[in-house]
Amino acid sequence: MRLPVTNITRVLGRIREIESIVYPKPAVPDELAAKGGRFEKVLEEVLDDPYERKDGGYDVPEGLSERMAMWEADLRDLCAKYEVDPDLARAVMQNESGGNPNAVSSAGAIGLMQLMPGTAKGLGVDPRDPKRNLEGGIKYLAQLSDKYDGDFVKTLAAYNAGSSRVDSYGGVPPFPETQRYVKNVLALYRKYSRGD
Repeated sequence: MRLPVTNITRVLGRIREIESIVYPKPAVPDELAAKGGRFEKVLEEVLDDPYERKDGGYDVPEGLSERMAMWEADLRDLCAKYEVDPDLARAVMQNESGGNPNAVSSAGAIGLMQLMPGTAKGLGVDPRDPKRNLEGGIKYLAQLSDKYDGDFVKTLAAYNAGSSRVDSYGGVPPFPETQRYVKNVLALYRKYSRGD
């Protein structure tokens, strides 16, 4: 037996009435009500990045230590999440971009840890969003470290030249750029590990 539509409408109305008693709508705070209280405005303010400019770039401090410090909390959280040594991630970020989310390499790598667009896409991150870029770089370090059983040299060589090249050469490829890269990042890693 089907209930008449009017009975269903009454039942649904009563359900909404009970829900409004059990789950009352929160009052909009006065400061939000003055701004219109719209969800989009509130969300915009919460997600607003104080360093983001209207042109999509980011205002960053001039000094290296200040730029690196800007991302320290995010770096620590992400390193804990992906089980990456924070000193290694710092060393890679400093060598790659100096902590600058606006950095773009001649090869087209973007941001803090200089992710190539294809790599970023494979990692599921937007390389133009600094926090997501940083997450992608740290996630990539974790993947490479797992692949090479924690071997920092191979991990760094693969971060720079690609894992297929490291695999085909059985280690650091004979490219001067990659050899310099590994040497420089390891020197920065030792510096960060000592607390310098």
